[in-house]
Amino acid sequence: QVQLVESGGGLVQPGGSLRLSCAASGVTLEHYTIGWFRQAPGKEREGVSCISSPYSSTYYAYSVKGRFTISRDNAKNTVYLEMDSLKPEDTAVYYCAAGSVPGMVTTVYDYWGQGTQVTVSS
Repeated sequence: QVQLVESGGGLVQPGGSLRLSCAASGVTLEHYTIGWFRQAPGKEREGVSCISSPYSSTYYAYSVKGRFTISRDNAKNTVYLEMDSLKPEDTAVYYCAAGSVPGMVTTVYDYWGQGTQVTVSS
């Protein structure tokens, strides 16, 4: 059974940093493209970043480029999203997902985690 579990969310002040983790069981993440998505209240789920397999090419939404960094640790079967210079508009539930091809749309991903809340507020 495939399971993705996000962690690392929380409350942070504007300008602060968080690192989200996406840990997996039942699947080897290095064989998949891993995407990070977010969904704010009343809004659609949007792609934030993804990292491809096998070459680990990275992609970012324009709104987070230069502030967020996606990376893999294959030994830990975990993908990370380092988020710096956080803004109130980054507040959302963040989800990781595993799929076969790179993309910033939900339809290319087969497996999803349950999400972790990120709140950016003073």
